[in-house]
Amino acid sequence: MVTNKEIKTLENSVVELSVTIEKDAVKKEYDELLKKYSKTAHIKGFRKGKVPKAVLERKYGEGLVTESGFNLIEKSLDEVLKDVDKKPLPYSQPSLKDEDDLKISLDNDLVFTVSYETYPEVKLGEYKGFEIEIPEVKLAAEDEKRELKKYQDQNALVTEKKGGKVAKDNVITINYSELDDEENVVDNTVREDFTFTVGTGYNYYKLDDDVIGMKKDEEKVIEKEYPEDFEYPELAGKKVKLKVTVTSVKSKKLPEIDDELAQDISEKYKTLDDLKKDIKERQQGMIDNKLKAVKQEKILEKIIENSEVNPPSAMINAELDNQWNNFLYQFGGDENKVLEILKMQNKSKEDMLSEWRPYSEKTVKGQLLISKIGEEEKVEASDEELEEEIKVQSAQSGMSEEDFKNYLEQNHMKEYVRLSLKERKTYDMLMDNCKFKKGEKIKFLDFTQTNY
Repeated sequence: MVTNKEIKTLENSVVELSVTIEKDAVKKEYDELLKKYSKTAHIKGFRKGKVPKAVLERKYGEGLVTESGFNLIEKSLDEVLKDVDKKPLPYSQPSLKDEDDLKISLDNDLVFTVSYETYPEVKLGEYKGFEIEIPEVKLAAEDEKRELKKYQDQNALVTEKKGGKVAKDNVITINYSELDDEENVVDNTVREDFTFTVGTGYNYYKLDDDVIGMKKDEEKVIEKEYPEDFEYPELAGKKVKLKVTVTSVKSKKLPEIDDELAQDISEKYKTLDDLKKDIKERQQGMIDNKLKAVKQEKILEKIIENSEVNPPSAMINAELDNQWNNFLYQFGGDENKVLEILKMQNKSKEDMLSEWRPYSEKTVKGQLLISKIGEEEKVEASDEELEEEIKVQSAQSGMSEEDFKNYLEQNHMKEYVRLSLKERKTYDMLMDNCKFKKGEKIKFLDFTQTNY
Protein backbone atom coordinates (compact mmCIF):
# COMPACT_ATOMS: atom_id res chain seq x y z
CA MET A 1 0.00 0.00 0.00
CA VAL A 2 2.68 2.54 1.04
CA THR A 3 5.25 2.98 -1.71
CA ASN A 4 7.28 5.80 -0.19
CA LYS A 5 7.76 7.74 3.04
CA GLU A 6 10.02 10.70 3.81
CA ILE A 7 10.74 12.41 7.14
CA LYS A 8 11.89 15.97 7.52
CA THR A 9 12.89 17.41 10.93
CA LEU A 10 11.96 21.04 11.47
CA GLU A 11 12.64 23.44 14.36
CA ASN A 12 11.31 22.88 17.89
CA SER A 13 11.12 19.08 17.50
CA VAL A 14 8.44 19.29 14.78
CA VAL A 15 8.52 16.48 12.22
CA GLU A 16 6.95 16.40 8.76
CA LEU A 17 6.15 12.93 7.43
CA SER A 18 5.26 12.60 3.74
CA VAL A 19 3.61 9.35 2.59
CA THR A 20 2.76 8.01 -0.85
CA ILE A 21 0.00 5.40 -1.28
CA GLU A 22 -0.31 3.58 -4.60
CA LYS A 23 -3.42 4.33 -6.66
CA ASP A 24 -4.44 0.65 -6.71
CA ALA A 25 -4.92 0.81 -2.93
CA VAL A 26 -7.17 3.86 -3.34
CA LYS A 27 -9.24 2.03 -5.96
CA LYS A 28 -9.51 -1.05 -3.75
CA GLU A 29 -10.67 1.02 -0.75
CA TYR A 30 -13.19 2.80 -3.00
CA ASP A 31 -14.61 -0.49 -4.31
CA GLU A 32 -14.99 -1.83 -0.78
CA LEU A 33 -16.84 1.32 0.32
CA LEU A 34 -19.07 1.13 -2.73
CA LYS A 35 -19.92 -2.47 -1.95
CA LYS A 36 -20.64 -1.63 1.69
CA TYR A 37 -22.94 1.31 0.93
CA SER A 38 -24.79 -0.52 -1.83
CA LYS A 39 -26.03 -2.89 0.90
CA THR A 40 -26.95 -0.21 3.45
CA ALA A 41 -27.92 2.91 1.49
CA HIS A 42 -31.52 4.17 1.44
CA ILE A 43 -32.35 5.73 -1.93
CA LYS A 44 -35.88 6.45 -3.11
CA GLY A 45 -37.04 3.92 -5.70
CA PHE A 46 -34.73 1.14 -4.54
CA ARG A 47 -35.03 -1.45 -1.82
CA LYS A 48 -32.36 -1.47 0.91
CA GLY A 49 -29.40 -3.55 -0.26
CA LYS A 50 -30.51 -3.37 -3.91
CA VAL A 51 -29.09 0.03 -4.92
CA PRO A 52 -27.03 -0.38 -8.12
CA LYS A 53 -23.40 0.68 -7.83
CA ALA A 54 -23.77 2.95 -10.83
CA VAL A 55 -26.53 4.90 -9.05
CA LEU A 56 -24.38 5.28 -5.95
CA GLU A 57 -21.44 6.47 -8.00
CA ARG A 58 -23.55 9.10 -9.83
CA LYS A 59 -25.02 10.37 -6.56
CA TYR A 60 -22.11 10.01 -4.10
CA GLY A 61 -19.04 9.15 -6.17
CA GLU A 62 -16.97 12.22 -5.29
CA GLY A 63 -17.70 11.85 -1.59
CA LEU A 64 -16.83 8.14 -1.68
CA VAL A 65 -13.47 8.90 -3.30
CA THR A 66 -12.72 11.46 -0.57
CA GLU A 67 -13.80 9.06 2.19
CA SER A 68 -11.62 6.32 0.68
CA GLY A 69 -8.61 8.63 0.72
CA PHE A 70 -9.05 9.66 4.35
CA ASN A 71 -9.61 6.04 5.40
CA LEU A 72 -6.30 5.11 3.78
CA ILE A 73 -4.52 8.04 5.40
CA GLU A 74 -5.61 6.80 8.83
CA LYS A 75 -4.71 3.16 8.08
CA SER A 76 -1.35 3.97 6.52
CA LEU A 77 -0.31 6.23 9.40
CA ASP A 78 -0.81 3.38 11.86
CA GLU A 79 1.46 1.25 9.66
CA VAL A 80 4.13 3.87 8.92
CA LEU A 81 4.49 5.23 12.46
CA LYS A 82 5.40 1.76 13.76
CA ASP A 83 8.60 1.84 11.70
CA VAL A 84 9.79 5.47 11.91
CA ASP A 85 12.43 6.46 14.47
CA LYS A 86 10.87 9.82 15.28
CA LYS A 87 7.46 8.91 16.67
CA PRO A 88 4.79 11.40 17.81
CA LEU A 89 4.59 12.33 21.46
CA PRO A 90 1.73 10.52 23.24
CA TYR A 91 -0.14 13.83 23.53
CA SER A 92 0.70 15.17 20.04
CA GLN A 93 -1.56 13.74 17.34
CA PRO A 94 -0.33 14.11 13.73
CA SER A 95 -2.16 16.85 11.83
CA LEU A 96 -2.74 16.78 8.08
CA LYS A 97 -1.02 19.58 6.19
CA ASP A 98 -2.86 21.54 3.49
CA GLU A 99 -5.99 19.43 3.95
CA ASP A 100 -8.11 21.74 1.78
CA ASP A 101 -5.70 21.31 -1.15
CA LEU A 102 -5.35 17.54 -0.81
CA LYS A 103 -6.03 15.83 -4.15
CA ILE A 104 -7.63 12.40 -3.98
CA SER A 105 -8.52 10.52 -7.15
CA LEU A 106 -8.74 6.96 -8.45
CA ASP A 107 -6.24 7.69 -11.24
CA ASN A 108 -3.24 8.86 -9.22
CA ASP A 109 -1.18 7.87 -6.18
CA LEU A 110 -2.30 9.52 -2.96
CA VAL A 111 0.40 11.77 -1.51
CA PHE A 112 -0.11 13.47 1.84
CA THR A 113 1.97 15.09 4.58
CA VAL A 114 1.38 15.19 8.32
CA SER A 115 3.24 17.13 10.98
CA TYR A 116 3.66 16.29 14.65
CA GLU A 117 5.90 16.93 17.62
CA THR A 118 8.41 14.32 18.72
CA TYR A 119 10.91 13.91 21.53
CA PRO A 120 13.63 16.54 21.10
CA GLU A 121 17.32 15.98 20.59
CA VAL A 122 19.15 16.19 23.90
CA LYS A 123 22.79 17.29 23.91
CA LEU A 124 24.16 16.47 27.33
CA GLY A 125 26.87 18.62 28.81
CA GLU A 126 28.87 17.90 31.96
CA TYR A 127 26.66 16.37 34.64
CA LYS A 128 29.07 15.00 37.24
CA GLY A 129 31.60 16.35 39.70
CA PHE A 130 29.88 19.63 40.64
CA GLU A 131 30.69 21.48 43.85
CA ILE A 132 27.41 22.74 45.26
CA GLU A 133 26.68 24.97 48.22
CA ILE A 134 23.69 24.08 50.37
CA PRO A 135 22.30 25.87 53.43
CA GLU A 136 23.23 24.79 56.94
CA VAL A 137 20.06 24.02 58.89
CA LYS A 138 20.15 23.03 62.55
CA LEU A 139 17.36 22.44 65.01
CA ALA A 140 17.17 24.80 67.98
CA ALA A 141 15.37 24.74 71.33
CA GLU A 142 12.78 27.17 69.93
CA ASP A 143 11.72 24.59 67.31
CA GLU A 144 10.91 22.00 69.96
CA LYS A 145 9.21 24.64 72.13
CA ARG A 146 7.02 25.84 69.27
CA GLU A 147 5.88 22.27 68.48
CA LEU A 148 5.10 21.56 72.12
CA LYS A 149 3.07 24.79 72.25
CA LYS A 150 0.98 23.54 69.33
CA TYR A 151 0.22 20.31 71.17
CA GLN A 152 -0.62 22.35 74.27
CA ASP A 153 -3.06 24.52 72.29
CA GLN A 154 -4.65 21.50 70.61
CA ASN A 155 -5.29 19.86 73.97
CA ALA A 156 -6.54 22.98 75.74
CA LEU A 157 -9.86 22.96 77.59
CA VAL A 158 -12.15 25.38 75.75
CA THR A 159 -15.11 26.81 77.72
CA GLU A 160 -17.71 29.51 77.17
CA LYS A 161 -16.55 32.92 78.40
CA LYS A 162 -19.76 34.14 80.00
CA GLY A 163 -20.17 37.91 79.97
CA GLY A 164 -16.55 38.35 79.02
CA LYS A 165 -15.06 40.49 76.32
CA VAL A 166 -13.00 39.18 73.43
CA ALA A 167 -9.33 39.07 74.33
CA LYS A 168 -6.16 37.71 72.81
CA ASP A 169 -6.05 33.87 72.70
CA ASN A 170 -9.84 33.59 72.98
CA VAL A 171 -11.54 31.25 70.50
CA ILE A 172 -14.35 33.19 68.84
CA THR A 173 -16.98 32.56 66.19
CA ILE A 174 -18.14 35.41 63.97
CA ASN A 175 -20.43 36.22 61.05
CA TYR A 176 -19.13 38.83 58.65
CA SER A 177 -19.64 40.43 55.26
CA GLU A 178 -18.28 43.33 53.23
CA LEU A 179 -20.39 46.48 52.86
CA ASP A 180 -20.42 48.93 49.95
CA ASP A 181 -20.46 52.72 50.29
CA GLU A 182 -24.25 52.62 50.94
CA GLU A 183 -23.64 49.89 53.55
CA ASN A 184 -25.33 47.20 51.47
CA VAL A 185 -23.92 43.69 51.69
CA VAL A 186 -21.50 42.93 48.85
CA ASP A 187 -22.37 39.75 46.95
CA ASN A 188 -20.29 36.64 47.66
CA THR A 189 -18.67 38.09 50.80
CA VAL A 190 -21.02 36.68 53.45
CA ARG A 191 -19.42 34.19 55.84
CA GLU A 192 -21.19 32.64 58.82
CA ASP A 193 -19.91 30.66 61.80
CA PHE A 194 -16.25 31.36 61.11
CA THR A 195 -14.09 30.31 64.07
CA PHE A 196 -10.52 31.37 64.85
CA THR A 197 -8.19 32.07 67.76
CA VAL A 198 -7.66 35.79 68.31
CA GLY A 199 -4.04 36.76 67.80
CA THR A 200 -3.13 34.01 65.33
CA GLY A 201 -3.99 36.02 62.22
CA TYR A 202 -5.76 32.97 60.76
CA ASN A 203 -8.54 34.99 59.15
CA TYR A 204 -8.80 36.52 55.69
CA TYR A 205 -9.34 40.17 56.69
CA LYS A 206 -6.91 40.11 59.68
CA LEU A 207 -9.55 41.17 62.18
CA ASP A 208 -7.73 40.09 65.35
CA ASP A 209 -7.06 43.54 66.82
CA ASP A 210 -10.43 44.91 65.63
CA VAL A 211 -12.60 42.41 67.52
CA ILE A 212 -10.77 42.71 70.86
CA GLY A 213 -13.18 44.14 73.43
CA MET A 214 -16.34 43.02 71.62
CA LYS A 215 -18.93 40.88 73.43
CA LYS A 216 -21.08 37.96 72.33
CA ASP A 217 -23.97 39.05 70.02
CA GLU A 218 -22.36 42.47 69.53
CA GLU A 219 -22.35 43.82 65.97
CA LYS A 220 -19.74 46.26 64.73
CA VAL A 221 -18.84 47.93 61.42
CA ILE A 222 -15.08 47.91 60.94
CA GLU A 223 -13.21 49.93 58.34
CA LYS A 224 -9.87 48.49 57.22
CA GLU A 225 -7.18 49.86 54.92
CA TYR A 226 -4.64 47.35 53.62
CA PRO A 227 -1.04 48.12 52.62
CA GLU A 228 0.12 47.82 49.02
CA ASP A 229 2.19 44.74 49.89
CA PHE A 230 -0.63 42.91 51.69
CA GLU A 231 -0.38 39.12 51.38
CA TYR A 232 -3.67 38.84 49.49
CA PRO A 233 -3.34 40.83 46.22
CA GLU A 234 -7.10 41.34 45.89
CA LEU A 235 -7.07 43.36 49.15
CA ALA A 236 -3.70 45.11 48.66
CA GLY A 237 -4.05 48.89 48.73
CA LYS A 238 -7.83 48.72 49.25
CA LYS A 239 -10.19 50.20 51.84
CA VAL A 240 -12.83 47.73 53.02
CA LYS A 241 -15.87 48.16 55.26
CA LEU A 242 -16.91 45.04 57.18
CA LYS A 243 -19.93 44.18 59.28
CA VAL A 244 -18.90 41.74 62.03
CA THR A 245 -21.09 39.96 64.59
CA VAL A 246 -19.54 37.93 67.41
CA THR A 247 -21.67 34.81 68.02
CA SER A 248 -19.44 32.94 70.47
CA VAL A 249 -16.54 33.74 72.82
CA LYS A 250 -14.57 30.94 74.46
CA SER A 251 -11.48 30.90 76.64
CA LYS A 252 -8.76 28.27 76.65
CA LYS A 253 -7.20 26.63 79.68
CA LEU A 254 -3.82 25.25 78.64
CA PRO A 255 -2.59 21.94 80.09
CA GLU A 256 0.87 21.58 81.60
CA ILE A 257 3.57 20.37 79.25
CA ASP A 258 4.40 17.12 81.03
CA ASP A 259 4.18 13.32 80.81
CA GLU A 260 0.39 13.44 81.09
CA LEU A 261 0.11 15.70 78.03
CA ALA A 262 2.37 13.34 76.07
CA GLN A 263 0.17 10.37 77.02
CA ASP A 264 -2.98 12.28 76.00
CA ILE A 265 -1.50 12.96 72.56
CA SER A 266 -0.79 9.29 71.77
CA GLU A 267 -0.52 5.93 73.45
CA LYS A 268 2.95 5.50 71.94
CA TYR A 269 4.31 8.22 74.25
CA LYS A 270 4.92 7.16 77.85
CA THR A 271 6.85 10.26 78.86
CA LEU A 272 7.42 13.83 77.73
CA ASP A 273 10.91 12.79 76.61
CA ASP A 274 9.33 10.27 74.21
CA LEU A 275 7.30 13.06 72.65
CA LYS A 276 10.33 15.35 72.42
CA LYS A 277 12.36 12.61 70.74
CA ASP A 278 9.61 12.05 68.17
CA ILE A 279 9.35 15.79 67.48
CA LYS A 280 13.10 16.01 66.88
CA GLU A 281 13.10 13.00 64.54
CA ARG A 282 10.18 14.37 62.50
CA GLN A 283 11.71 17.83 62.23
CA GLN A 284 15.08 16.40 61.23
CA GLY A 285 13.30 14.26 58.62
CA MET A 286 11.71 17.41 57.19
CA ILE A 287 15.13 19.04 56.97
CA ASP A 288 16.71 16.00 55.32
CA ASN A 289 13.93 15.67 52.75
CA LYS A 290 14.05 19.32 51.77
CA LEU A 291 17.85 19.36 51.67
CA LYS A 292 17.71 16.43 49.26
CA ALA A 293 15.25 18.35 47.08
CA VAL A 294 17.53 21.42 47.20
CA LYS A 295 20.53 19.31 46.16
CA GLN A 296 18.59 17.84 43.23
CA GLU A 297 17.39 21.28 42.16
CA LYS A 298 20.88 22.79 42.21
CA ILE A 299 22.36 19.82 40.33
CA LEU A 300 19.62 20.07 37.72
CA GLU A 301 20.21 23.81 37.27
CA LYS A 302 23.87 23.15 36.46
CA ILE A 303 23.00 20.32 34.06
CA ILE A 304 20.48 22.52 32.25
CA GLU A 305 23.08 25.28 32.04
CA ASN A 306 25.63 22.88 30.50
CA SER A 307 23.25 21.11 28.11
CA GLU A 308 21.09 21.83 25.09
CA VAL A 309 17.45 20.79 24.98
CA ASN A 310 14.43 22.53 23.50
CA PRO A 311 11.20 20.94 24.77
CA PRO A 312 8.32 20.86 22.27
CA SER A 313 5.23 22.87 23.12
CA ALA A 314 3.10 19.71 23.50
CA MET A 315 5.26 18.53 26.42
CA ILE A 316 5.13 21.93 28.11
CA ASN A 317 1.36 22.18 27.63
CA ALA A 318 0.91 18.70 29.09
CA GLU A 319 2.90 19.76 32.16
CA LEU A 320 0.79 22.93 32.44
CA ASP A 321 -2.37 20.80 32.30
CA ASN A 322 -0.96 18.68 35.11
CA GLN A 323 -0.26 21.79 37.22
CA TRP A 324 -3.76 23.14 36.55
CA ASN A 325 -5.36 19.84 37.62
CA ASN A 326 -3.27 19.82 40.81
CA PHE A 327 -4.37 23.40 41.45
CA LEU A 328 -8.02 22.40 41.02
CA TYR A 329 -7.53 19.48 43.40
CA GLN A 330 -6.67 21.93 46.18
CA PHE A 331 -10.19 23.39 45.77
CA GLY A 332 -11.98 20.05 45.60
CA GLY A 333 -11.73 19.75 41.82
CA ASP A 334 -14.41 22.39 41.18
CA GLU A 335 -13.13 24.35 38.17
CA ASN A 336 -16.05 26.81 38.17
CA LYS A 337 -15.30 27.69 41.80
CA VAL A 338 -11.62 28.20 41.01
CA LEU A 339 -12.38 30.41 38.01
CA GLU A 340 -14.71 32.51 40.18
CA ILE A 341 -12.00 32.96 42.83
CA LEU A 342 -9.50 33.97 40.16
CA LYS A 343 -12.00 36.44 38.72
CA MET A 344 -12.26 38.11 42.12
CA GLN A 345 -8.48 38.55 41.95
CA ASN A 346 -8.69 39.99 38.42
CA LYS A 347 -7.02 36.87 37.07
CA SER A 348 -7.91 34.10 34.64
CA LYS A 349 -6.82 30.56 33.91
CA GLU A 350 -4.67 31.93 31.08
CA ASP A 351 -2.93 34.29 33.53
CA MET A 352 -2.08 31.38 35.83
CA LEU A 353 -0.77 29.23 33.00
CA SER A 354 1.37 32.13 31.80
CA GLU A 355 2.85 32.52 35.31
CA TRP A 356 3.56 28.81 35.53
CA ARG A 357 5.07 28.43 32.05
CA PRO A 358 8.74 29.14 32.99
CA TYR A 359 8.55 26.55 35.79
CA SER A 360 6.89 24.04 33.43
CA GLU A 361 9.61 24.55 30.82
CA LYS A 362 12.27 23.93 33.45
CA THR A 363 10.42 20.84 34.72
CA VAL A 364 10.19 19.31 31.25
CA LYS A 365 13.84 20.09 30.50
CA GLY A 366 14.79 18.37 33.74
CA GLN A 367 12.73 15.28 32.91
CA LEU A 368 14.33 14.99 29.47
CA LEU A 369 17.88 15.49 30.78
CA ILE A 370 17.53 13.09 33.71
CA SER A 371 16.06 10.48 31.36
CA LYS A 372 19.00 10.94 28.97
CA ILE A 373 21.52 10.66 31.81
CA GLY A 374 19.78 7.48 32.95
CA GLU A 375 20.27 6.05 29.43
CA GLU A 376 23.92 7.11 29.33
CA GLU A 377 24.63 5.59 32.75
CA LYS A 378 22.47 2.51 32.02
CA VAL A 379 20.37 3.07 35.14
CA GLU A 380 17.78 0.33 35.47
CA ALA A 381 15.06 -0.62 37.94
CA SER A 382 14.86 -4.39 38.32
CA ASP A 383 11.62 -6.28 38.89
CA GLU A 384 12.73 -6.93 42.47
CA GLU A 385 13.33 -3.22 43.07
CA LEU A 386 9.97 -2.42 41.50
CA GLU A 387 8.20 -4.88 43.81
CA GLU A 388 9.91 -3.35 46.85
CA GLU A 389 8.93 0.15 45.71
CA ILE A 390 5.31 -0.93 45.28
CA LYS A 391 5.36 -2.30 48.84
CA VAL A 392 6.59 1.05 50.15
CA GLN A 393 4.06 3.06 48.16
CA SER A 394 1.17 0.80 49.14
CA ALA A 395 2.05 1.28 52.81
CA GLN A 396 2.17 5.06 52.33
CA SER A 397 -1.19 5.05 50.55
CA GLY A 398 -2.89 3.10 53.32
CA MET A 399 -4.02 0.46 50.81
CA SER A 400 -3.23 -3.23 51.00
CA GLU A 401 -0.42 -4.34 48.70
CA GLU A 402 -2.87 -6.38 46.60
CA ASP A 403 -5.33 -3.50 46.24
CA PHE A 404 -2.51 -1.10 45.37
CA LYS A 405 -1.20 -3.46 42.69
CA ASN A 406 -4.70 -3.77 41.23
CA TYR A 407 -5.00 0.02 41.21
CA LEU A 408 -1.71 0.33 39.30
CA GLU A 409 -2.76 -2.33 36.79
CA GLN A 410 -6.19 -0.83 36.18
CA ASN A 411 -4.71 2.64 35.60
CA HIS A 412 -1.71 1.39 33.60
CA MET A 413 0.65 3.00 36.11
CA LYS A 414 3.07 0.17 36.91
CA GLU A 415 5.62 1.32 34.34
CA TYR A 416 5.21 4.88 35.62
CA VAL A 417 6.35 3.65 39.05
CA ARG A 418 9.34 1.97 37.38
CA LEU A 419 10.24 5.20 35.56
CA SER A 420 9.96 7.19 38.80
CA LEU A 421 12.25 4.69 40.50
CA LYS A 422 14.81 4.99 37.68
CA GLU A 423 14.67 8.78 37.96
CA ARG A 424 15.29 8.60 41.71
CA LYS A 425 18.23 6.23 41.22
CA THR A 426 19.65 8.60 38.60
CA TYR A 427 19.45 11.52 41.03
CA ASP A 428 21.10 9.40 43.74
CA MET A 429 23.95 8.61 41.34
CA LEU A 430 24.36 12.30 40.51
CA MET A 431 24.43 13.28 44.19
CA ASP A 432 27.04 10.59 44.89
CA ASN A 433 29.21 12.27 42.24
CA CYS A 434 28.91 15.80 43.65
CA LYS A 435 30.67 17.60 46.45
CA PHE A 436 28.46 19.57 48.82
CA LYS A 437 29.73 22.42 50.98
CA LYS A 438 27.99 24.29 53.77
CA GLY A 439 26.44 27.61 52.86
CA GLU A 440 24.44 30.17 54.82
CA LYS A 441 22.97 29.25 58.17
CA ILE A 442 19.20 29.26 58.16
CA LYS A 443 16.57 28.56 60.81
CA PHE A 444 14.40 25.45 60.60
CA LEU A 445 11.14 27.32 60.11
CA ASP A 446 12.57 29.68 57.49
CA PHE A 447 13.95 26.72 55.57
CA THR A 448 10.95 24.38 55.71
CA GLN A 449 8.18 26.95 55.21
CA THR A 450 9.63 29.00 52.37
CA ASN A 451 10.42 28.35 48.73
CA TYR A 452 14.13 28.16 49.44
